[in-house]
Amino acid sequence: MTGELFARKMRSGKVFEEIVARGHENISALHRTTLEITKEKEMTPRGDCIIGVDAERSVRDLNQEIKERIWSEAKLEMDLVLPDYNMRISFSARGSRMLPLTHETDVVVRKSRFTCSRTLCIESDISAGDLDREFVELLRDRRTEIIMRIYA
Repeated sequence: MTGELFARKMRSGKVFEEIVARGHENISALHRTTLEITKEKEMTPRGDCIIGVDAERSVRDLNQEIKERIWSEAKLEMDLVLPDYNMRISFSARGSRMLPLTHETDVVVRKSRFTCSRTLCIESDISAGDLDREFVELLRDRRTEIIMRIYA
């Protein structure tokens, strides 16, 4: 299923969706309050919250059912997966009815409660700066695939 984008109901009644992106040599993942995946193919070193580029989806492209769960302020369980390296980082965040989920290129996870069109979720357990440095080093290669999995 790697590379596919979908939302489906799991046996538990939760909805599952994934967003696939790629690494980039300018990824530093140092930001203390956010992490981001973007559809943009390029990034500058200033994008210290970015952990993946060339994503197949943005928040606007999410399935309507997962958006409804996010708007219901559901707790989100999330995974960041590097399938080629058998590595996974799991964390939690929260949805909000204040999230427009309309941005055309970005998916932003925030530790804070700040909301804007780019924001997927708030009150996250982690930010880019919290990621394991070995994980981040692997993201500095454009061949590395990263998958963000969202369970709501």
